[in-house]
Amino acid sequence: MMAKPSLFALATIAALGFSGVATGSAQAQAVDLNYDRLSSLEEPIAYEFANITFALNGVADAPVFVEFDDVTGGDDPRIEPEFIANFQISAETQLSNRWDIGVTYFGQYSTDPTLAFPGGPSGQDDYSDNVAGFVRTSFGTVIGGNTADQIRELTRRQRGVGNAFLAFDDFHGQLARWGGAYIGRFGPSRIGVVVDENGDFEVGSVFQRPIGQRDLRFSGRVRQGQFVAADGITGYDTTGVAAVGEIVFGSSVYDLGLGYEKLDGPLGDLDRWFVSSGAQTQLGALRLSGEVHFGETAGQRELAAAIGASYDISRGLSLNLGVNGEEARIVADGIQVIETDQITAIASARYSF
Repeated sequence: MMAKPSLFALATIAALGFSGVATGSAQAQAVDLNYDRLSSLEEPIAYEFANITFALNGVADAPVFVEFDDVTGGDDPRIEPEFIANFQISAETQLSNRWDIGVTYFGQYSTDPTLAFPGGPSGQDDYSDNVAGFVRTSFGTVIGGNTADQIRELTRRQRGVGNAFLAFDDFHGQLARWGGAYIGRFGPSRIGVVVDENGDFEVGSVFQRPIGQRDLRFSGRVRQGQFVAADGITGYDTTGVAAVGEIVFGSSVYDLGLGYEKLDGPLGDLDRWFVSSGAQTQLGALRLSGEVHFGETAGQRELAAAIGASYDISRGLSLNLGVNGEEARIVADGIQVIETDQITAIASARYSF
């Protein structure tokens, strides 16, 4: 029997700082519907036809998962090769009044959705997608469709490198898939709001500007959402507030996120607070990241850590590693709110375009 690695040891390694070359990011499309951890780092392929500009990018990933799960499988590891691929395509044109209108579609296929989203909900369909239409003017962009995570992506901490995925680094309460959003830029700040089909909402803002040799980014958001406990029955109305601070110095990125969430359930309220922090760097073709998370719900702790690495072989082709751990066993008023205790190691070859 193979012993499960220690989550404390993983958190200790992930907490170590890095220094070196800063990570780069691709220019975002007008409306990005890729809310998953697998995102292309390449510029989209674009072409124009009949005054309509089309843009396409995507990722193909072939990971091998090694999962230790004390909740479902004991200490014996589960080892499985998988395949994940996604793409995003957009079509956009400009009207005579200089408004830009367009539509974006994102689709993802995975051979085992339970393992393809470590730390996330299991039992998703093998193929999932998002779609939205938008109108962009000098006053901002209005979006309709699958807009649930627009503000989350605007204000979140940096994603981990390679196959790193930090669990719990968000509110438990989520928005429904369908809704409307507005995002506008005002000087160095961007603000946005999402309202879903149930009337829940999220409001957020991000401020970013260079100061000397450092680039600073600060963001905050408030979300009202819904959460279903681990028992699959008990529902909670949630209200959360979170803030993120980030500094880019030389070639490294450091960030810190703080959050508080109130879960209003049938038997009373639960208070949750959490803190997440990370660092990432680049050394030539090698990128590295480490992240840790600590929180409490109803006085019971939640822990997570993630270590990631990515080595660029050629344009679009890379080797990626990640070790992700999460642990939380939260029971309140006799209800199993959260139940997880696992460590997942992932190695993959990835091509992005």
